Amino acid sequence: MSESISKDFETIRYEQKGAVGVITLDRPKSLNAINFAMRDELTACLRARASDLDTRVIVLTGAGRAFSAGLDLKEPAIAGSGPMTPKRAYEAQRTYSQMILEMRRIPQPIIGAIHGPAIGAGFSIAMACDIRLASPVATFQAAYINLGFGGADMGSSWLLPRAVGAGNAARYLLSGDVLPADEALRIGFVQAVVEEEGLQEEAGGLAQKLAGKSPLGLRLTKEALDAAVGALSLEQTIRLEDRNQAMCISQLMGSQQ
Repeated sequence: MSESISKDFETIRYEQKGAVGVITLDRPKSLNAINFAMRDELTACLRARASDLDTRVIVLTGAGRAFSAGLDLKEPAIAGSGPMTPKRAYEAQRTYSQMILEMRRIPQPIIGAIHGPAIGAGFSIAMACDIRLASPVATFQAAYINLGFGGADMGSSWLLPRAVGAGNAARYLLSGDVLPADEALRIGFVQAVVEEEGLQEEAGGLAQKLAGKSPLGLRLTKEALDAAVGALSLEQTIRLEDRNQAMCISQLMGSQQ
């Protein structure tokens, strides 16, 4: 099996293992918190997969002790940005939610191999995976509402109810409580809990199994699953969420413009 590693990124790693692409969020010292560079690199990497006919399946994981701690609030441009108008907040929000749209637009099924915390935006990224495998210490948290923002962010109000049902989604989006791996398995958010030392191997094995299927069959199945539930589309839902978050952000940061 041929393997290659992309040298084009600083905050993520992209490895090609035959027909399987592995994306690793790679800021372990910051618990893979998403700064502007990671946002842009992950979006670009996903976008490139849309026309990548050699890659049939994606594995998405995080380096070190966490999947992702969410938005990097220490990013200078965020921490020092001062009051935001609703317009500025909305435009900034859209750049992050774009990652979720790219995950759902690409034809490859995405397997999340999740170890440690997946918080805020990291939780939303986990939601956007087609299949989720977790280690016993994985935790999930819609922390947005604990910070004064809306609990629905980056597609969560569309993605989470589809995975766990409306009541379970409301439970965690409204409370901001931590969802541990065993409970995530019980309510159907993760499809398996695997010991840490075997997590990557389990995800890789499942990816290879899927990669052996018809590429067109994989793509059409992913499209059908997304289309099978009615109501708002993901893009319509994200636009609604982005508007709501922009209003919350501008209020929280003290601008009434």
